Amino acid sequence: MRIDIDKDTCIGAGQCALAAPGVFTQDDDGFSTLLPGREDGAGDPLVGEAARSCPVGAITVSAPAR
Repeated sequence: MRIDIDKDTCIGAGQCALAAPGVFTQDDDGFSTLLPGREDGAGDPLVGEAARSCPVGAITVSAPAR
């Protein structure tokens, strides 16, 4: 899967990190980012929930391009 975080839209609410702490975290400025090595979601079933929980829709989850 491919996970994109729109840094211009993110407000740093942290809901993604709460929903899927094995994939998302917050950077030093408080904005959402992916944990190193988790850029593809690492099969975490909570990635979709994390995207849905973002109050501003900054996270997009899609299938990888073929």
